[in-house]
Amino acid sequence: DKVEVKEQLKGADAYIATGSDNSARYFEYYFAKFPRIIRKNRSSCAVLNGKETKEELAELGKDVFQYFGLGCRNVSKLFVPKGYHFEAILDSFHSFAPLALNNKYANNYDYTKAIYLLNKEPHFDSGFLLMRESHELVSPTSVLFYEYYEDEESLKKTIKAQEDKIQCIVSQQAWFENSIPLGEAQKPQINDYADGEDTMKFLLSL
Repeated sequence: DKVEVKEQLKGADAYIATGSDNSARYFEYYFAKFPRIIRKNRSSCAVLNGKETKEELAELGKDVFQYFGLGCRNVSKLFVPKGYHFEAILDSFHSFAPLALNNKYANNYDYTKAIYLLNKEPHFDSGFLLMRESHELVSPTSVLFYEYYEDEESLKKTIKAQEDKIQCIVSQQAWFENSIPLGEAQKPQINDYADGEDTMKFLLSL
């Protein structure tokens, strides 16, 4: 008795809508005269310092693979220090190799790998995961983007410029500002609201 299903979005006091950046433009237009929360595309990233243990990198694997392709808390981008060596991370991710048996995951892997090879794009290939350098935040399923950083201050500026696209950041023992520990991306707290908007406060203010 608390919920009604409506055929048309009319006659409501306020609106909460979620979708892509493109659909958000339409939501903003349609609901411009009403209190609203409009959620757009977001993704999550990890900041590595090169001192992570094998166990911590395995925890990062949960942030990357646990809900691959789903949700804004899925880590799809790594920020790594200049000169970072990826052998340790690829080795730590080996326990997730059975993902290659998932048809949808495997299809994405095969398709993207073919494109990278045809275009001669430099990348790492673990046999089930592709890693490629990119400034983009959102990577295709079966791909993990990475980007080098010179120092902590320059990294803060890079992330600050994209903060409206980032849902959460993970780092070793949460050393990086406004981050959470590795392995915790898919464990939001009760007050970890999407886009940082306190939904209950919004509803109570109506």
